[in-house]
Amino acid sequence: MSPPHLRLGVNIDHVATVRNARGGAHPDPVRAAVAAEAAGADGITAHLREDRRHIRDADMYAIRQAVTVPLNFEMAATDEMVGIALDMKPNAACIVPERREEVTTEGGLAVAGRESELEPYFTRIRDAGIRLSLFIEASEAEIRAAAAVGADIIELHTGRYCHDESGRAAELARIRKAAELADSLGVECHGGHAPAGGFQSEDVALTDARLQPASPGGQRSGRARCCSRHRRARPPLLPPFRGSCSKRWPPCRRLLPMERGCGPLPASSA
Repeated sequence: MSPPHLRLGVNIDHVATVRNARGGAHPDPVRAAVAAEAAGADGITAHLREDRRHIRDADMYAIRQAVTVPLNFEMAATDEMVGIALDMKPNAACIVPERREEVTTEGGLAVAGRESELEPYFTRIRDAGIRLSLFIEASEAEIRAAAAVGADIIELHTGRYCHDESGRAAELARIRKAAELADSLGVECHGGHAPAGGFQSEDVALTDARLQPASPGGQRSGRARCCSRHRRARPPLLPPFRGSCSKRWPPCRRLLPMERGCGPLPASSA
């Protein structure tokens, strides 16, 4: 039996990281989100951190208006962020842990044992008709706690699978078991982290574990910065462009005609 279709959610946070480091308005995470959708992404993920180190408030609202695919709003469990979520109405609000000293999210949210502390935030999100997603570790205790507090979705932190090549087979087995448990509890299960070296053949095995969207982070958003790389959003489905321009994916050139190196769209690809 062939594995189910793996939906791809593209995280565009670090497009904003580059913009903020350079100063000015480019590269634009909103344009990156639109380009990812045009390249075949099934959803867009953006994390508005409390320190606004990459995505800014205006980015979130602009992305919400610009894309038609579901928007996954990553956020901390705070009154401020819940207020923004209720105002913006994304498809899903994914609660993640935050530490100021981390470069990117380094682990899952601890839900087990903190249910009474976190549930008021969760209730406000659910009552607004926003799907509640929790970014957690692939452990039985956390999955059962997420189900108990009414999470619609869990996103498993797959960092160990991505970075520990020697232990990848064992970690895949752990993720598969976790996803099967979530499925049995009626919770939709996603996987999220930045695969080291890109999606490899073994990553497709994650679809056997009933994972839904994969939401790769820094590496994938970094590749999405340049229009010549957009075709990587769905590698098996997008044919290479045979024209003379170095920017090789035609839909990218329709979307971003002013990028350096992109000439007019060849008649044969129109």
